[in-house]
Amino acid sequence: MSKSFEFFFDFGSPASYLAWTQLPRIAEQADAQIHWRPMLLGAVFKATGNMPPISVPTKGRYMLQDLNRFAARYGVPLVFNPHFPLNSLPLMRGAVAYLDTPRFDAYMSAIFEAVWQQKKHLDKPEVLAEVLEAAGFDSAEFARLIGEDSVKQRLKANTEEAVERGVFGAPSFFVGDTLYFGQDRLDFVAEALARG
Repeated sequence: MSKSFEFFFDFGSPASYLAWTQLPRIAEQADAQIHWRPMLLGAVFKATGNMPPISVPTKGRYMLQDLNRFAARYGVPLVFNPHFPLNSLPLMRGAVAYLDTPRFDAYMSAIFEAVWQQKKHLDKPEVLAEVLEAAGFDSAEFARLIGEDSVKQRLKANTEEAVERGVFGAPSFFVGDTLYFGQDRLDFVAEALARG
């Protein structure tokens, strides 16, 4: 498998969630490997001067409609979380902590589904612990892992690298050195992979 692409994401992004639901199919069709790149979207916004679409009321309303259109097209559930925006820092540190382990896919599913299907208030430690335990994770181990300096530094490095490479929001994809922004650009990612 020589083809690959990078997926820079944040659990707090509903568009990242929608992209995540489609990436296995795209990777399989292209015989490509996904390089998962957890980053902290709030830090990206701060570094680039960007703002969440929801902060502009008319844009936010349109974005919600558009996300629902894509969810219907993909045939996946999407329920906008009433606790949005959420503090994704511990969640993203968790993604880094489990990144190179056999539990990564289970972690991704547990968190994305809790936020964008089940409307869980993951800013509350007790709710996050409940979600993790239900998915077979040890919440005490999770707390220890996300406190490790190596995990914190790797998330910071991913985020800084994303900004340096031109990322300004999530989800962002790289096929080689070419950046594609937004889950609505997945067709371009697939086309780029098909070209090899």
